[in-house]
Formats: sequence, structure tokens, C-alpha cells
Amino acid sequence: MMFRGIIVHKIKRFLIHALMIFFGILAIVPVYILMINATRSIEQINSGFTLIPGTNLLYNLNVLASYGGFSRIGQGFANSAFIAVSAALLSVYFSALTAYGLYVYRFRGRIIIWTVILIVITLPGSLVFIGFYQEMVRLRLTNSYLPLILPGIASALSVLFIRQYMSSMLNMEIISAARIDGAGEYYIFNFIVIPVAVPALATQLIFAFVGSWNNFLTPFILISSPEKYTLPMLIGLLQGNIYNTEHGGIYLGLAISMLPIIIFYSLMSRFIISGITLGGIKE
Repeated sequence: MMFRGIIVHKIKRFLIHALMIFFGILAIVPVYILMINATRSIEQINSGFTLIPGTNLLYNLNVLASYGGFSRIGQGFANSAFIAVSAALLSVYFSALTAYGLYVYRFRGRIIIWTVILIVITLPGSLVFIGFYQEMVRLRLTNSYLPLILPGIASALSVLFIRQYMSSMLNMEIISAARIDGAGEYYIFNFIVIPVAVPALATQLIFAFVGSWNNFLTPFILISSPEKYTLPMLIGLLQGNIYNTEHGGIYLGLAISMLPIIIFYSLMSRFIISGITLGGIKE
């Protein structure tokens, strides 16, 4: 009986590892194909799939640089980085502040506010896009980065995620003890609650950064000055027309645009892992 249990355990372990390897391959293969196509010519890309890198990397780099030069690409990279970092930091901080208020304080209308937040999550972003653009025109905020950064402060999904994390990990006794010691509410939030909620904040920071970095439609509609173009907008210029599309340059631009996401995720993932480890320790 014991031998049978060991066999079943090994089979389950094998299946789990097999599934992890399978899903890992599914995640890696598209990125690898993107990197390979960034080194190939249009003819090679149209000829089919291959695992062998091409020899057209320098040509694709020149194609990418031909749309304004390397300085323009660098400017687009900097513009995207500024927008993504600003939007992510503001979104996570104020979402955490809202989640903290909804979780800690008991006030009239709290349930109504929480219900409204849940309803907002179900609404598609395209539903309010036209109204959002018209409002930006009235406020004369077109061709500005403010409409790309400030709306991220009101992130209903981040509030939901962080509040649920606080409800399971945040001990109200710690907050009560800090209040007895004379700590103010902002001090408690910034120096007690935020360190506890690092895993949730890091996760939402990744989502907010990636979403803002990859955003193409909103900057395309609002931004008109070429010097303010983001990197996805510059990559979109490579599409040209249906008879002259530089696929190699597009793939190379996409590969370059992915690097900050990979680096950012690599830096933040260790905070998620360490935070979960610390959060699992009970005194």
C-alpha cells in the first residue's frame, strides 16, 4: 500500500512537471520566433518558420533607424519609459491608498463605493473611449502626456486586487498598536501597510507598467507632435502600406520594445517571491 502511494505521488509529480514544461514552452516559443524574425529579411519571413537566426539584423536596424534615426527611436523609448513608470507608480500608490481606506475604515457608503468599483471592472474600456477623448479636447489636454498618466490613478482592478490581499494578510492589531503609539494615518500607510502589501503592489506594478508601455491606441489618438511619439507609435510607422511593409524592422522594433518589460519583470519578480515568503511566516 505504501509502495502504491509512492508510485501515485511520483506520477502526479511527473505530470505537474510535464505541464509546467509544456506551458513554459508555449510562453517562450512566441518570444523566440519574434527574436528570430528580427534578424531575417522580408522574403525569409514570408517563406515560413525557422529556428535558425538570419543575417539581416543590421539591415533591419537601418530600416528601423530610417524612420527618424536612432535619436528619434531613443526619444520614443524615453517617452514610453516616462509615461509607463509615472502611470504605474501613481496607479499602484493611489490604488493601494484607496484599498486601505476601504478595508480599514468603516464609514457610511463604503459598501456602495465598493459596489461601484466592482461594476466599473466589468465595463470595457472602449465603451468610454469616445467620451474620454471629447473630455480631453474640452480640457485642452490633447498632445499631452497627462491623459496617458493621470487616468491610471483610478484603477478599479488594482483596488480590488490590493484590497483582497490586505483582507487576507494585513493584521488590524498592528494598525491599532501604531495608532496607540501616536502614529499618523499616512505614516501607518507608508511605513507599515505598504511593506506588508509588497507582493500585491509589485504584481500590480508589473501589470500597470506593461499595460502603459504597450498602449498604442490612446497615444495614437491624443499625441500629434512627432517628438512626443511613444515607441509603439514609432513601430507602427513601419507598417507603411500593404505593398511596402518592413516586417523585419517591425519585428526588431517589437523585440527592442520588449526588453524593458523583461528587465522590469525580472527586477520586480524577486520582490513578489520574497514578499510571499515573508507573508507566509506566522509569528
